[in-house]
This record gives sequence, C-alpha cells and structure tokens, in this order.
Amino acid sequence: MIIRPRRLRQNNILRKMVRETKVSADSLILPFFVREGNNIEEEIPSLCGQTRYSPDTIAKGVEKALKSGVSSFMLFGIPSHKDENGTGAYDENGVVQKAAKQLKKGFGGDIYIITDVCLCEYTSHGHCGAINGASVDNDATLPLLAKTALSHAAAGADMVAPSDMMDGRIAAIRGALDEQGFCDTPVMSYAAKYSSAFYGPFREAAGSAPQFGDRKSYQMDCHNGKEAIKEVLLDISEGADIVMVKPALSYLDIISEVSKTANIPVAAYSVSGEYAMIKAAAKQNLIDEYNAMCETAVSIFRAGADILITYYAAELSGAIKKGDIG
Repeated sequence: MIIRPRRLRQNNILRKMVRETKVSADSLILPFFVREGNNIEEEIPSLCGQTRYSPDTIAKGVEKALKSGVSSFMLFGIPSHKDENGTGAYDENGVVQKAAKQLKKGFGGDIYIITDVCLCEYTSHGHCGAINGASVDNDATLPLLAKTALSHAAAGADMVAPSDMMDGRIAAIRGALDEQGFCDTPVMSYAAKYSSAFYGPFREAAGSAPQFGDRKSYQMDCHNGKEAIKEVLLDISEGADIVMVKPALSYLDIISEVSKTANIPVAAYSVSGEYAMIKAAAKQNLIDEYNAMCETAVSIFRAGADILITYYAAELSGAIKKGDIG
C-alpha cells in the first residue's frame, strides 16, 4: 500500500515523526559580545534583544541561555584599547580571555565556549590583519592569529574559530595549538566568509568597521561559488575540524554544495543583518517574527548545515521544545 504525503500531514505527531529535516538545540550556538570593563549590561541598539556584557556579568546571559536549553556560546571581544597590531586580541588578560576564564570557573563542562579569532575588533584601523601601507599583510598576520588562538585555549576556550580569512591561517593556528599541547582543541574555520552587506549591525555592536577601504581583498565575492569549495578544501587540508559558511540566508546554495563536498561538519552563521531584518519587519507588523525565525532556521539546516550560529538560539530552542521545529 502506498502512503501518500497528504495522509502523513493529517496527524500532528506523525507529521513531526516523518520530518526530513531535524533540528536540535545541541546544534545551536549563541553569540555574545563581551566588553572590557565591569558591571556592564547594555542593550545593543542595532541588535534588538541582544546585550553587551563585561567579563564579570556575562554569566547572567549564559545562565539565561542555559535555562532555554542552549549550552554553546561564541565570544566576541570589545576592548577598551585598540592599536595598529591588535595586541589586545592576544593579551592573556584580554577581554575574551577574562570572560572565558570566568565562565569556565563558574560553569565548567556544562557549557561549551567557542572564541572568535580575529584582529578587526582590536585594531585601530578595523581590518582583520596587520597593515602594510594601505593593504593587509597576510603573512605578517598569521603569527598574530596563532598567538590569539593560543591565548584563548590557555584561558579555557573549548574551540577556536578564526574569522579573518587570511590564507594559511588554519595551518598556522593548528600548528601552534599542537606545539603547545592543545592538540584536542578543535578549529572551526570561517572557510567561506563572503564580503557582505549583512554585517552592518555586528560592526556597530562590536565597533569593528574598517576605518579605510573595505574587506573585499580578503573576504569572498558574492558572485563566486566554486571559490567557496576551494577555500573549504584548503582549510580542511590544513586541519580544520569544522567549516563555516557566512552569511547563511543569501548563501544557502553554498551551504548545500559545501555539505556535499566536505567530509567534516558544516556550520552556518545567520548573521546580524539577517536577525535585524526579521526584527525590523516584525516591528512594522509586516511578518510574524516567531514563524519567520523558525522557517529561516529550518531552511539553513535543510540546505545541509549541521550547526547554526544565531542570535535567535534561545528562542529557537524554545520552538524545538514546543515541537514547532525539530
């Protein structure tokens, strides 16, 4: 007997049972912005509903997220001092390092900490690497990224995630971690990170907009798909444990192709602009925020992502508990 799809849709329990795309709270990562200082809890204007914390208050945000069912977090640092070479990124007493230590002391193995490894938030010029004249010096940047990743691992980070898009940085970071005994610290590579208009709210939140030029010389052109596969395969060959596509919604085709090609897990970052668009449209009563959030998240997993980094992580976990997705 042939069971037609129409009959599978008639019962709510059966409909959930036969869903092709499964979503789990364990696959969600919630980003946090950590600002240097004390007693900081401030709403981020460009990211409605998101908060900047200081290292001594970030536990409040983590506790709230844990109650929702989310236990994996990505830390982005906002230092009080910036300089030409982004020294705050690899300072053992830097803002991310302090936050990682605090969180590991308070929560131990109950949470999983991933740290963003880049220089853009720490450099006075806002670029992701060291500057030589008016250009980013790829090779001079690699040891600085390796030092940053090492300092994060030493502070307690469970995973490091280089987002700079410098050539060869995965090999440099993997080699530095292994040499210093952090052989089991995974590297999640921003392997296919596109130069995108969707990063605006993040750059406002982190104060990381470039002070001159743009990042098109080291981030990817939105016209290119085959290049993404090349970048992914290169990063895998250098030792990446997870590869990421960023942004997500405008690059679902890239997520799909990468998931078919890569023999390791694929992450997707639903970036600040995607989150802000849903928030803004919902505020104007143009869309239903909850259902739009659920639908877009499912589309990313349906495209082939194994992991989703999203500012909606806590709300999505609630939707999974309710059975609306998952």
